[in-house]
Amino acid sequence: MKTYRFPAKKTWPELVKRPVFERKEISGLITEIFEAVEKDGDNALINFNKKFDKAITPHIAVSEAEINNSENEISDDLKRAIRQAKENILKFHASQITKTEKIETAKEVICWRENRAIEKVGIYIPGGTAPLFSTVLMLAVPANLAGCKEIILCTPPDRNGNINPAILFTAKLCGITKIFKTGGAQAIAAMTLGTTSIPKVYKIFGPGNQFVVAAKEYAQRYGVAIDMPAGPSEVLVIADRQAIPDFCAADLLSQAEHGSDSQVVFITTDLKIFTETIEAVEKQLGNLPRNEMARQALDHSIFILIDSIEEAFEFSNLYAPEHLILALEDFEKFIPMIDNAGSVFLGNYSCESAGDYASGTNHTLPTNAYARNYSGVSLDSFVKKITFQHLSKEGLENIGKTIEIMAEAEGLIAHKNAVSIRLK
Repeated sequence: MKTYRFPAKKTWPELVKRPVFERKEISGLITEIFEAVEKDGDNALINFNKKFDKAITPHIAVSEAEINNSENEISDDLKRAIRQAKENILKFHASQITKTEKIETAKEVICWRENRAIEKVGIYIPGGTAPLFSTVLMLAVPANLAGCKEIILCTPPDRNGNINPAILFTAKLCGITKIFKTGGAQAIAAMTLGTTSIPKVYKIFGPGNQFVVAAKEYAQRYGVAIDMPAGPSEVLVIADRQAIPDFCAADLLSQAEHGSDSQVVFITTDLKIFTETIEAVEKQLGNLPRNEMARQALDHSIFILIDSIEEAFEFSNLYAPEHLILALEDFEKFIPMIDNAGSVFLGNYSCESAGDYASGTNHTLPTNAYARNYSGVSLDSFVKKITFQHLSKEGLENIGKTIEIMAEAEGLIAHKNAVSIRLK
C-alpha cells in the first residue's frame, strides 16, 4: 500500500488515477470474440467455455431440472437470507415508482410523461471465485418492478459445467427461467447479437472484469444499451478521530478482496487513526481466504493523512468513488459536500457490505470516476420515459404564433405551415 502525508494538491490528479490495463490488446480480443459469436453462435460459446473456463457444456441453456434442484443444494439459512434481502431491495426500489402528472403548460396545452419498461434486458452475473448471486437480486428485482417482459441471465459455469446453485435459486426466486452457461465477453456478445439459444436483448446490465467492461462498451456499436461502464470495485473511506480502525480496515479489505484490480482509498485527519488503520489492515489481511488477491489490490491502493475534513471531501469528489464511507462523528453536516459518489455509507456502523447485500439500495454502481456523470442502477434504469402532449384547437391558437415565428426564424417553413394550415 502507498501512504501519503499531507500531499500537495498539484499531486492529486495523479493520485486519483485507477490501475490501468492495456486497452489495445483487449479491444482486439473483444472484436475476435464478437465475430466468433456472430458466426458460430452457441458453438462459439461452448468452445469459449472450454477455452476460458475449462468447462464442458454440451448445452448452453440451464435446464428446468437444474433450476429446481438448486433449492436442495443450499442451506436453509442462506435461503432465508436471500429472501430477506429481496424484500428490502423490493421495498426500496418500489419507492422509486412515480405517478404520472399532467401539466398544463399553456391553456389547453397538456403535456405529460409515462414510463415504459425496456422489453428485453440481459443480466450478467459474475461467477468463478466469487459467484455474485446478490447481483441477481439487484438487477432482477427492479427489472420485474419495471415490467420488463423478458429477462435473460448469463453466468459462467464451473469446471463441471454447472452454475452455482445460489445463483440458480435466486434467479428462480425472482422468476427468471432463461439462464445460460456462458461468461466473460462472450456472454455480452451473445446477448448483443443473439444465438440459437440466447435471445438478443435491448439493454445489458451487470458488473464484471475488464473484459466484460470492454465487451459492454463494444456492444453499444450494435445499438444495445448498457447500464454503465462499471469496472473493478473501489471504496473510499473518510475518517476522523472517532473512527474505529478495525471497522475501517474491514471495509477497505471487503473491497480489496473483490480482485487484484480493485482499489481502496483511506483518508483521515488523525495520525493515530491513520497508523492504527494501516496496522489493522495488515492484521486482518492474514486471516482472509482471498488474502493474496486482496494484497495485490492493496499494492496500488492509497492511504492519505490530510489537513482537514473539507480537503478530504475535495479529494473524494475528484476521485468520485463507487462506494464512499464517512466514518465521521458529525457526518450529516458533511453530506452537502458530496458531489460525486455511487453510494454513501454514514457512520461507524454503516458498513459497505450492507449495501452490497441487504439494506435495500442497489450495489450496481459506477466505478473508475464515472460517478461524476452516472448514477447507480435503479428502477429508472429499466424504463424509457415517453413524453405526450395534447393540444385542443384553442391550445394551438394560444401558442401557434410563437411556433410560427420561431420556425420561420430557423428557416423551417414546413414546420411553420404545420401550424398555419390548422389556424386558417
